[in-house]
Amino acid sequence: MADDIEIDTDALQRRMDGALNALKVEFASLRTGRASAALVEPIQVEAYGTMTPINQLGTVNVPEPRMVVINVWDKGMIGKIEKAIRESGIGINPVTDGPLIRLPIPELNEERRKQLTKVAAGYAENAKVAIRNVRRDGMDQIKKAKGMGEDDQKMWSEEVQDLTDKAIAAVDKALETKQNFLRKFTATRTGIFVENS
Repeated sequence: MADDIEIDTDALQRRMDGALNALKVEFASLRTGRASAALVEPIQVEAYGTMTPINQLGTVNVPEPRMVVINVWDKGMIGKIEKAIRESGIGINPVTDGPLIRLPIPELNEERRKQLTKVAAGYAENAKVAIRNVRRDGMDQIKKAKGMGEDDQKMWSEEVQDLTDKAIAAVDKALETKQNFLRKFTATRTGIFVENS
């Protein structure tokens, strides 16, 4: 009977991959001096009694390399969207023009680069917490499995730990890549990234 017991490591792997994918979306939202619709993707707005992504409340466009424009469908939501953008920590002050909210993207200075690397580290830490929670769930499954011997428990625990170590390493690598990019490159007015001197 004990030989038939298996822990669904594929499900654990999918959940860890989901945390890594969410981290990549959050990293894409960090502005690097160039406008991107991904900048506002993770921002949630209190709308109609639920938290709603901005792209479900208006059209998000990038008409210029240094400008994001949100065409809000419901004019009553403009103030809430502005507030959500200000409180999101992306460091951009929205400018309202009728139903449009303009987000001018200033060039990155050294101080803002340091802030963004800290924000990226915070996103990475959140991803690591999510991965550790998946690990904890896997370890709980192992402990609750009836009829599993100590050797099997150890083998499954090591496998879950191995998955966790690989996922954490992937988060660390993604963070290092993003932080190096934030420190090293600036977008020009035409949207081309150039290396800082």
